[in-house]
Amino acid sequence: MTTLSTHVLDAALGRPAAGLDVVLLDADSDRLETATTDADGRVRLATVVEPGDYTVGFGTGRWFAAQERDTFFPHVAVAFTVTADQPHYHVALLLSPFSYTTYRGS
Repeated sequence: MTTLSTHVLDAALGRPAAGLDVVLLDADSDRLETATTDADGRVRLATVVEPGDYTVGFGTGRWFAAQERDTFFPHVAVAFTVTADQPHYHVALLLSPFSYTTYRGS
């Protein structure tokens, strides 16, 4: 069984992306969990996942709009594959209004 977490940083302002909505979807796009990033831009998802394909979605459009900032991305989706040999996956997102980068962290 594998656990998941995420960390979102606002790269344009150099600070955590607090209050950003996050959703975990399975391979069939069924919603497994929703959460909101904490003051440090982090979420540790409660759902324990089996091997397979998943997507973490980030509500970037609403988050930027709440700050009265424009963005090109109304939503960011990061698809990834969980394997049985890894106990934890950390899906990080570096976000700015007109670009983003993601990576598998530790």
